[in-house]
Amino acid sequence: MTGRLVLGGAPLGQPGDVGPRLRRVMAEADVLAVEDTRRLHRLATDLEVVFTGRVVTFHESVERARLPGLLAALADGATVLLLTDAGMPSVSDPGYTLVRAAIEAGVDVTSVPGPSAVTTALAVSGLPVDRFCFEGFLPRRGGERRSRLAGLADERRTMVFFESPHRLADALADAASALGADREAAVCRELTKTHEEVRRGPLSALAAWAADGVRGEITLVVAGAPARAVTMDAAALAAEVAAEEAAGATRKDAIRAVVARTGLPRRTVYDAVVATKDT
Repeated sequence: MTGRLVLGGAPLGQPGDVGPRLRRVMAEADVLAVEDTRRLHRLATDLEVVFTGRVVTFHESVERARLPGLLAALADGATVLLLTDAGMPSVSDPGYTLVRAAIEAGVDVTSVPGPSAVTTALAVSGLPVDRFCFEGFLPRRGGERRSRLAGLADERRTMVFFESPHRLADALADAASALGADREAAVCRELTKTHEEVRRGPLSALAAWAADGVRGEITLVVAGAPARAVTMDAAALAAEVAAEEAAGATRKDAIRAVVARTGLPRRTVYDAVVATKDT
């Protein structure tokens, strides 16, 4: 019988955010694959957990080299706990390659859900959270970063980014240029930690604030593009819906897609489809 890979959600800053289930898995796991062994020992001390499993490092530079050994342990029936420095593994952290390899090997993959900087920042940002996308880290080079942001200018969903403190000012300035100086955003710094700070406002104002220098772990939340109503007659709207249906969408989903794309009321699009059908 194969073992089990467990993805553990590590606290962002407060050890008290960890529940009893992660404590139990830490104590019982046969292998603990961790991004930083020092953080593991610190977390174990804070949680008053004594672990007896074998500890192996699992960070970006050794991720692929560790796969054969971890897969062998899983094949032998071991429980492997994967812990990154903070938040959930695989979310801009090591883990994806191991998860894919374990799945392909027929190993059970589960998780002990825990804190996530992405959803925490969304919740406190004050921006719409009904639809969002996670863009990870922006490119380090200015030209590549500006190109990425330009491609997101029409993204309607709220966007979440990770950014390093020493690149934050440039990233905010580039975002203001590409997305609009008045686009609302929130810079979430040191989430859940002693010096937690959430700065909300237009991108231009946040860029000016960050120009003096910012420290700590940064999660950036940016509002999606506002709806841009377009002028289309009934026949054109019906054709848009028909094209979505031809691509495999249901009538309901096709209308929803056209509403999202055009910014027009759902009733307007629906009536156009009905009117064109009647004609």
